[in-house]
Amino acid sequence: MYAITGITGNVGGAMARTLLNAGRPVRAVVRDIRKARSWAELGCEVVAATMDDASSLAAAFSGAQGVFILPPPEFDPSPDLAEAGAVIEAVNTALRSAMPGKVVSLSTIGAQAGEFNLLTQHTLLERALRSLPLPITFLRPGWFMENASWDVAAARDTGVMHSFLQPLDKPVPMVATADVGRVAAQLLMENWSGVRVVELEGPRRVTPVDIADTFARILGRPVAAKVVPRDTWEALFVEQGMKNPVPRMRMLDGFNEGWIWFEGAHGTAVKGEVELEDVLRKLVAQARAADAATS
Repeated sequence: MYAITGITGNVGGAMARTLLNAGRPVRAVVRDIRKARSWAELGCEVVAATMDDASSLAAAFSGAQGVFILPPPEFDPSPDLAEAGAVIEAVNTALRSAMPGKVVSLSTIGAQAGEFNLLTQHTLLERALRSLPLPITFLRPGWFMENASWDVAAARDTGVMHSFLQPLDKPVPMVATADVGRVAAQLLMENWSGVRVVELEGPRRVTPVDIADTFARILGRPVAAKVVPRDTWEALFVEQGMKNPVPRMRMLDGFNEGWIWFEGAHGTAVKGEVELEDVLRKLVAQARAADAATS
């Protein structure tokens, strides 16, 4: 049995489908069982647990051949990353108690970076789990292509895609969540010992200009990428409701300045299969469907 956290999201869902298609039994670990009905219908065992509760997690991981850890995203964390700290403590305690056969934990590109930023939450999780007496793999994917969902409306309605990634012609390692889930499942079905790190990116690196040009092809209208000036970020994020925008700003700095990057040698990252255009076409279709549902 493979216990999967985050199964109701893009990555966890893709991972679970890969395992089910391979004939492997899946235990869906969810906060609200009512939201996992579709997974139960596909044959998954469904158990309730929250990522900051060690007792419920230990029960969910008990007897599992493998466990997938997907820490809940916290985009506006407390200055001390207390939210991530609670999850890390609970996950670490639960894994030590349950002692599953092996663990794959979703991490991030740049988890090795020494600079404090939004992704430091993953750095701390890696640091804590490395001491477990279990085979553990940290999967470090690049920037998610699906982050472009925030740009669909502006590209469609105004012909402008505002980019925090800059300069606009700088290639960035990006990957589709479908590839992240698929590779995570493949890794969990492998056998290994000790700790390993696997870095993952898409078929080719992507610039903000590439994203704008791809939107233009899909939408049938010109779309231009435009830099969001660095000195406007804090006020903009606060206006959007963030209480502590500094970690997010430093994460973006890390991509733009190059200190959030892959740790391994050039060319050693695993390559995904899903192209940027496939992801953006899906995002545009989803936006159109949402608009139709509310009109």
